[in-house]
Amino acid sequence: MNKAQRAIDNDEVIGLPTETVYGLAVNPYSTTAVKKLFELKERDDNNPISLLVDSYKTFKTLDIVSYYEELLSLYWPGPLTVVVETNERFANGIGTSNPNSIGVRVPDHKVAINFLKQTGPLAVTSANKAGEKEATSHHEAKHIFNKSVEFYIEGSSTINQASTVVDLRV
Repeated sequence: MNKAQRAIDNDEVIGLPTETVYGLAVNPYSTTAVKKLFELKERDDNNPISLLVDSYKTFKTLDIVSYYEELLSLYWPGPLTVVVETNERFANGIGTSNPNSIGVRVPDHKVAINFLKQTGPLAVTSANKAGEKEATSHHEAKHIFNKSVEFYIEGSSTINQASTVVDLRV
């Protein structure tokens, strides 16, 4: 995964398997990387991107205003994205700015978790063009994006559907 790590460090887009669908990932603090991701997906600027983190412990290091620990302990890791208020500053397009909110999820996929342990939080969205069917494997993602994505981590999703989103903002 050294090539994937280098790509993230160089503000490039990579492919990443998760249990829900295959994803596209970038550094959430890099304006350059986030802009590339939006352009690649042909995604509307009003459709923010969420974060993946490797664990609940990492989630707690983000400057989150409030959350429900009981809910997260029941459903993480897994296909639950929670929208929370945060004081953390990400690149435009990651979360929302009014109020400053972010969707966060801990995936239940060994490959994704191991990579997130190396990189820290990543902005991740489904590997598809806006409005089209999501890829569920690196093969499908490569068919859609070819060389526009710097590196594809091999793997497939196991659930093959997007996560459930729960808004926990107060």
